Amino acid sequence: QVQLVESGGGLVQAGDSLRLSCAASGRTFSSCAVGWFRQVPGKEREFVAAITWSGGSTYYADSVKGRFTISRDNAKNTVYLQMNSLKPEDTAVYYCAARSGDNYYTRIYEYNYWGQGTQVTVSS
Repeated sequence: QVQLVESGGGLVQAGDSLRLSCAASGRTFSSCAVGWFRQVPGKEREFVAAITWSGGSTYYADSVKGRFTISRDNAKNTVYLQMNSLKPEDTAVYYCAARSGDNYYTRIYEYNYWGQGTQVTVSS
């Protein structure tokens, strides 16, 4: 069992940066692939970024490529999402998700564990 807690969200202006953290409990987290997703009210949850259990491979949605960076520190059981050059359209609740596996995963149904989310609001 893995429990995930997101933090680091907040209200920022366009062009600013934020770093989200996803802290995990559970001995198996270091062997889990992790993804970040986001959701705006009334819309489907969408993929943002993913990382393999080792951190050796990452994958990004086109909308955030070049601006967001996903990374992890398995010694701290934490995955990060560094968000730079934020835009108003990045406003959403951001969720981290985890699952066992050797790859990275981009679909909601591929993940077993989810956090409660953290709100990111970017003003213009």
